[in-house]
Amino acid sequence: MSSIFTLSILQSALELGCIYSLVALALFVSFSILNIADLSTDGCFTLGCAVGAMVTLLGHPYLALFAAMAAGICSGFITAFLQTRMGVPSILAGIIVNTGLYTINIAVMGFSSNVNLFACDTIFSLAKEKSTSAWYDSWYKFLIVLAIVLLIGILLTWFLNTRLGLSIRATGDNEHMVRASSINPLFMITVGLCVANALTALSGAILGQYQKSCDINLGTGMVTIALASLIIGETIIGKGGIFRKIVGVVLGSCLYRFIVALALRLNVPAEAIKLVSAIIVAIAISFPYLKEKSRFYRMRSHSFGAFRKEKSPDVTH
Repeated sequence: MSSIFTLSILQSALELGCIYSLVALALFVSFSILNIADLSTDGCFTLGCAVGAMVTLLGHPYLALFAAMAAGICSGFITAFLQTRMGVPSILAGIIVNTGLYTINIAVMGFSSNVNLFACDTIFSLAKEKSTSAWYDSWYKFLIVLAIVLLIGILLTWFLNTRLGLSIRATGDNEHMVRASSINPLFMITVGLCVANALTALSGAILGQYQKSCDINLGTGMVTIALASLIIGETIIGKGGIFRKIVGVVLGSCLYRFIVALALRLNVPAEAIKLVSAIIVAIAISFPYLKEKSRFYRMRSHSFGAFRKEKSPDVTH
């Protein structure tokens, strides 16, 4: 058992968990706050990776992150435009944008299905050059992604507590009430989706530099993984403020990656990882419902037992 739980598994789960947590935070904004099912996540993740990879090839690894976020904002704007101005339902808008992004992504990558960055400097290789200790050599990747996630988490918490952020949150709760308060819900949806897709694209750009490659199919199933991380985080943390929910999303993403890493460690075939991911998602989504039903049946059993005890006749001798 000790050979299963190794430090390398924990380290890898933390690194990938933090990277993918940005996508989960994107779904937190679009799905949990705005109550919109944005299915363009898969294509937007690849878009961020593709744009980031191409800018990194030009020798600008830091600029690549901002370029990817700008591309994500454009993707989010198009998705929001289809919903708010063209009357396309949110699910169909996401599917349309996701389909179109495949061609855009492969065009950004120079009509090649993959791009490698092994000959380029990345934010990770540049940080390693500043190594000062053996411990830093082992954990520098985790420290970099953790710093980025902390910064994003703080900025997102601040943003969602500003007047604009509160209006976005109110739009997700009750769009008609927001409209009656002279707030434009269409603008709020557009801003929210732009923020969400910027986070998704940033995650893709970081992953591309982390693994020093970009593949056209990199984002396949990303919305499912992010949704599982989001629900796992909400189950762990429960109710609370915005910052607490954001921390829960990050923890849920790390836990999800840890479960996947353990599955690989237990010699689960690589071809079955998608099945493992689907099972994890199904359990994560159904867990709150099963927990509530279990509580209901326990209360009903307790009430029925008390009722029978009350109605049973006293036996006297």
